[in-house]
Amino acid sequence: MDEVTLPRLMISAPRKSSGKTTLTLALLYHFARQGIEVRSFKKGPDYIDPMWHKLASGEECFSLDPFLMGEDGCLDSFFKNCGSEGNSLNIVEGNHGLHDGMELDGFDSSAGLASILKAPVLLVVDSRNMNRGIAALVTGMQFMPPKVEIAGVILNQVRNARQGDKQKSAIEHYCKVAVLGAIPADEELVIAERHLGLTTVGETANALKFIQGAAERVAHYCDMNEIRSLFYKAPPLRKRTLMDSGFEKAAQVKIGVFRDAAFCFYYPENLAALRENGAELLFIDSLQEHSLPELDGLYLGGGFPESFFDRLSSNRGLMKEVHERVKSGMPLYAECGGLIYLSKSATYGGKTYPMAGLLPFDIGFQPSPAGHGYLDLKSCSDSAWFKKDVRVRAHEFHYSRPLLSGACRYQFDVLRGYGVNGKSDGVLSRNLFASYAHLHAAANPGWAETFVSLASAWKGNRQG
Repeated sequence: MDEVTLPRLMISAPRKSSGKTTLTLALLYHFARQGIEVRSFKKGPDYIDPMWHKLASGEECFSLDPFLMGEDGCLDSFFKNCGSEGNSLNIVEGNHGLHDGMELDGFDSSAGLASILKAPVLLVVDSRNMNRGIAALVTGMQFMPPKVEIAGVILNQVRNARQGDKQKSAIEHYCKVAVLGAIPADEELVIAERHLGLTTVGETANALKFIQGAAERVAHYCDMNEIRSLFYKAPPLRKRTLMDSGFEKAAQVKIGVFRDAAFCFYYPENLAALRENGAELLFIDSLQEHSLPELDGLYLGGGFPESFFDRLSSNRGLMKEVHERVKSGMPLYAECGGLIYLSKSATYGGKTYPMAGLLPFDIGFQPSPAGHGYLDLKSCSDSAWFKKDVRVRAHEFHYSRPLLSGACRYQFDVLRGYGVNGKSDGVLSRNLFASYAHLHAAANPGWAETFVSLASAWKGNRQG
């Protein structure tokens, strides 16, 4: 089988909040502005970091997750979305710590993904409160299974030059790894966080200016030529024959997608999969538009509806049209924030807001997550969306949950995670499916085809 040269590098850290996202953004912006073709990937289920990646590089960022997608799924997505052979720099940002994961063997960790991709790792280490002992930390990262190549180290949050020199000497002596930069502490180079992680690009004032500042600072304190050389330490990969060519069918149906500040959590792979199966996507601003265009289906993703309840709830014209279309049989697929939108009401910050009223429960919020992490689901019945006994892996992150639930028909039993009520997820009503689960099309290859088929059937029934 042929081998291909795909320069690639994972950016990771011993633990979360060490600065790997800021470094990743800086590298993406720096190389893109030099005219170098650059592509990015994010390990794990994530919507917010990829928005930042896209702003920095000008290109979509794609998710890679061994738990959701398996080894073959990760490789397929990497090959499908990487840059041109030999020329493009492919950056993979890890999540959490390099060796953090659910499985004891580390298969689902960032190190596990680096092993699958045979990618060298640039390790970002938080220098605070450490001296020569930092070498022991890096040594642990080197030898903890699954073993990966730590190709370089960046020291972050360095207190002063003396501390940086001691750490650099210890790492290079004991770990035999080059320290390619020592970045002083700077509170302005930290992206603000909120209850669902980093703030989004749209919520962050001067987001591009932040990225530009990070790129300038990283280029000043780091050896960018040596960092670029690390990409070429990645060995050739065996070329894969992809089942999905990425060819888009001629549009057969129109599927509306709520896409705005309130609903912004969509994997680009999910949108691409719908197009590839014959959907024309019409993006709808739920905060501005008061009616729906002519549609054959509707997709409501996740996001931050709680930040816009007043505007969403007062837009009764749009909610009424969504309600009437679903009652007439139009297929609607909703995830998390979309589920909240379809509820009877939502109470947040001491106020209660009427919602679309398509689901038989009210929504409340709590100070800690009701569900956070991976979901393992098993379909308990046949429906238009999923066959009985199908297993689905997904993820959830929500502070909301139903307060009192009326009688519901559920698609899934929850084997791991929380879902709607700790036992079930996926509310079914006519052709409506609403869930706290965030599905990835690469992990659920039949999802897009099913959605388009339902939309096509409803279109055919209307045209009679």
